[in-house]
Amino acid sequence: MADSSTKRSGQAGTAPVLVASNRGPVSFSTADDGTLTLRRGGGGLVSGLSAIEDPNAVWVCAALNDSDRRAAAGAPHGRLDLAGHEVGGQAVRMLDIDPQTFARAYNGVANSTLWFVHHLLYATPTAPAFDAGFRTEWASYQAYNEAFAEALAAEAAPNAAVLIQDYHLSLAPALLREARPDLRIGHFSHTPWAPPEYYRLLPDDVARAVLTGILGADRAGFLTDRWARAFAACCEDLLGASVDHDALTVTFDGRTTDLGVHALGADADFLRERAHRPDVDERLAALREAVGDRRTIVRVDRTELSKNIVRGLQAYQHLLRTRPEWHDRVVHIAFAYPSRTDLAEYRNYTAAVQDLAAAVNGEFATPTWQPLILHVDDDFPRSLAAYRLADVALVNPIRDGMNLVAKEVPVVSDHGCALVLSREAGAHAELKDDALTVNPYDVIATADALHAGLTMSPEERADRTKRLTAAATALPPQQWFLDQLNAL
Repeated sequence: MADSSTKRSGQAGTAPVLVASNRGPVSFSTADDGTLTLRRGGGGLVSGLSAIEDPNAVWVCAALNDSDRRAAAGAPHGRLDLAGHEVGGQAVRMLDIDPQTFARAYNGVANSTLWFVHHLLYATPTAPAFDAGFRTEWASYQAYNEAFAEALAAEAAPNAAVLIQDYHLSLAPALLREARPDLRIGHFSHTPWAPPEYYRLLPDDVARAVLTGILGADRAGFLTDRWARAFAACCEDLLGASVDHDALTVTFDGRTTDLGVHALGADADFLRERAHRPDVDERLAALREAVGDRRTIVRVDRTELSKNIVRGLQAYQHLLRTRPEWHDRVVHIAFAYPSRTDLAEYRNYTAAVQDLAAAVNGEFATPTWQPLILHVDDDFPRSLAAYRLADVALVNPIRDGMNLVAKEVPVVSDHGCALVLSREAGAHAELKDDALTVNPYDVIATADALHAGLTMSPEERADRTKRLTAAATALPPQQWFLDQLNAL
């Protein structure tokens, strides 16, 4: 699997700390004149890695588009920093993986199989069907993980700490362990983990490979205790592994892997500062003009099947049908940003969201009131403006590893916000005491919760928001990252 010369000679790199993830901290686009333009990303991982002060730390990621591949191919061993790119003072190795291999691994296995299993998304009478086409995709997924393991083995200093991220790279820990047994390896799952009876939808060999891949790590991290215990249950059920349920460890094939729980929180300082910049103020003024003096229900999601946007819109429709007192007194602001548009299921889902939004407005709109404002173009400043304006935030995923929107809205809310929250969101474990909990499949109960949020007194909303904010910011991204690093 790994570069044989590295394995044979024991050669090692110089990085004492490494992070591996599908998406890196930077991406590229190509200007009309052919020059490459670099854009830095955001999110918990980028914030977390900034906590590492060692200049020799390396982030290994994949090239996601043709411009990324061009940048990676033009850099020595894909090292963007060595090619003179301004990558924020970090060393970044971008892997130029064959586009077809990448597409099969990313779309075919990671996003159309593992994501569907862990989020319980399959319509099982017809899907999945693991045929010869899937086996081609699985071979690509293996090759993709091997490419990461080889790069990490080459970059890592002796006894380095390596933090491998998410379901895209579930095989990499064991592959890296084989090549570099000296390393301290961690894996972190940002998704939920399926219970054994659902996880068994996967072909037996694939199901075992994913589990044993992660068990190649010294430590496997999860966002909630629930997901960690589901992983342990799968190891026990499918592998016959020995699980210590008190210590949260899994022992298999002579090795013990510790399971850790790290509930990623919102970055309060960044959000509050960013939410009061002029571009957000401009968008807030535009939203206020559109809403008038009416109450607001806000949701901000990617148009992702697990986010349950359609049932959320159905709940709002039911609210207006059964509680006419809210006519002309409430506006639902729904931002549903494009996700995985190269997959037919996601394109169809986006169309269903747009069709239902049009139906709601068609049924209830008046010359002076648009009951639902839907945007499907990504605009982060506008999202922050909506957070500030929200009287009620609706977060109703079918299943979610965490859901940072549920944590971000209370942090930036101007006047306090009632949070309607699915019990299937990982964030529910921390926020349930001050949220209005809903079963994500129950449209009527969700409508009732929206009504409860809209009628909640300003004082209660403000008090709940303070407590929600404290819980939501308990483990900010930098500390979340350092806790995992220190645990290794």
